Amino acid sequence: MSEIVIYEEDQLMRALLREWLLGAGYQVQVEAPSATELAGKVDLAIVSIYMPKCAGARLLQRVQTAHPGKPVIALSGQFRGGLSTAGATAQSLGVGQAIAKPLSRDTLLGAVNAMIGPPT
Repeated sequence: MSEIVIYEEDQLMRALLREWLLGAGYQVQVEAPSATELAGKVDLAIVSIYMPKCAGARLLQRVQTAHPGKPVIALSGQFRGGLSTAGATAQSLGVGQAIAKPLSRDTLLGAVNAMIGPPT
């Protein structure tokens, strides 16, 4: 089964993302970005970042180091709405997709499906 880890500081958002992904059939781990040890083997990491060019970039590096070669989706309330999920922002951050918050269930599941396919 496809394993996804969510790094999200906000407890309510973490629970909502987890619920959407579990409901779609994915296995989900949740972690606070401040965790000293990042989760183990996963197929995809979803990372909520604040200040994408500063602290967010460091968090993304930690996650990418913890999960080498695995795809990453970045979420942020600081991304502009209507952002091309695989466009310049995603490329500058070194992630597969960048999604602006607030986001919809369909947007999240569409991005996850594009990155790792349907749950197995």
